[in-house]
Amino acid sequence: MTTRPAPVAAALPLRHNRDFSLLWFGESVSVLGNATTSVLLPLLAVVAFDAGPGWMGLLTAAAWVPWLVIGLPAGAWVDRLPARRVMVASDLAAAAVLAGVPVAWTLDRLTLTHVVLAALGNGVCTVFFRAAYPALVRHVAPPAQQEQAFARLFGTESAMQVAGPGVGGLLAQLGSAALGLAVDAASFLVSAVCLARLRLAPTPHTDATAVAPLRTRIREGVDYIRGDRLLRFFTVLGGVSNFGLTGYGALLVLFLVRELHLAPAAVGAVMATGSLGGFLGAAVATRVSARLGSARALVWLQVLAGPTALLLPLATRGAGLVLFVLGQLLVGTAVVAGNVIRGAWRNRYVPESMVARQVTTAQVVNLGTMPLAGLAAGWLGSGLGLRPTIAIMAAIHAVACLAMFWSPLRGLRDLPDDAGQPTGRWNSGSSATPRNRIPT
Repeated sequence: MTTRPAPVAAALPLRHNRDFSLLWFGESVSVLGNATTSVLLPLLAVVAFDAGPGWMGLLTAAAWVPWLVIGLPAGAWVDRLPARRVMVASDLAAAAVLAGVPVAWTLDRLTLTHVVLAALGNGVCTVFFRAAYPALVRHVAPPAQQEQAFARLFGTESAMQVAGPGVGGLLAQLGSAALGLAVDAASFLVSAVCLARLRLAPTPHTDATAVAPLRTRIREGVDYIRGDRLLRFFTVLGGVSNFGLTGYGALLVLFLVRELHLAPAAVGAVMATGSLGGFLGAAVATRVSARLGSARALVWLQVLAGPTALLLPLATRGAGLVLFVLGQLLVGTAVVAGNVIRGAWRNRYVPESMVARQVTTAQVVNLGTMPLAGLAAGWLGSGLGLRPTIAIMAAIHAVACLAMFWSPLRGLRDLPDDAGQPTGRWNSGSSATPRNRIPT
């Protein structure tokens, strides 16, 4: 007589998953605050301090240079720590950093240097928060729901980013950009409270004596990316693409104010169109992936995201503003849809012991080019002007996206998933799946 195996309980729908709902809500509120800051900090620099292209480039660089400087060691540290604890500490530190701006403004002590340092401090907090983020998503959503979870998170984040720039512009119009930053500081506190209320299953304790030195763990993260054709390609592609995106993005607020003569509230509304595209991209990502296959979907989404950025420098006052709106909308749609598919795939593809190191190693390249782009955009903008510089940076992004036609994804319908493959052993004692998954 044979016995049937016990049925496996179906995963709880995400809408009924308490921990995922708390993470979702807290992150959404935090993103809404951050989206207001993405407009408020540049507006504060331009309106209150008459900052030029050089300062605007430096402001953008300050927000992203932490990835370049501390990204690798941060990933190695975070892999050894509870993800939630790292994220709560990051939220509290970011709240303190941003709250300092309205306080200094009220005391009439705010300077442009303080604004740049606030962007830098917020960037440091972001590095640690984002390094821990995928591991926490992995704990609150089962593997079969990863793509759905990422779509839900990206979609809501994009919705908040639609509202954020408009709210930021309105706050600057009604009061001041500096005081509006108090909204972002409060949003980080909400996120910290939500994270603290998660009911997570205990994770195995890591014996500190069995962990390899920091340098070894950093090298393992680098080797993991370098040894995988797909991860290596996505990392390089992201770095070049982000150089272009950040380069022209650093000058968009200045372009809208000085070239197209928009008021702060209008600047916020126009900038929000990119986030509206992101909301649409997150909404359609899973359906596009299912219909075309995840690999094919990524190829065509990148192709859509690239050339459409060239519409931005063609914008003019009046009816010509439609080109700017259309470009922002299409780029935002394709970039976020691609991020949803790629993010869910990475969370299934990479072993848990390597998640944070994989994230930060990739982001050192993906986001490490951003401060360089900000500085380059500031220098070129001062010499060539805003419109030519935006066109050059948009062209760099477009060329990177079109490289998908020569990528390892060519000929694939879906991205590979080797979750059931045997694992290899790293010197530090962490497990990792074989990395040469795509035939050369």
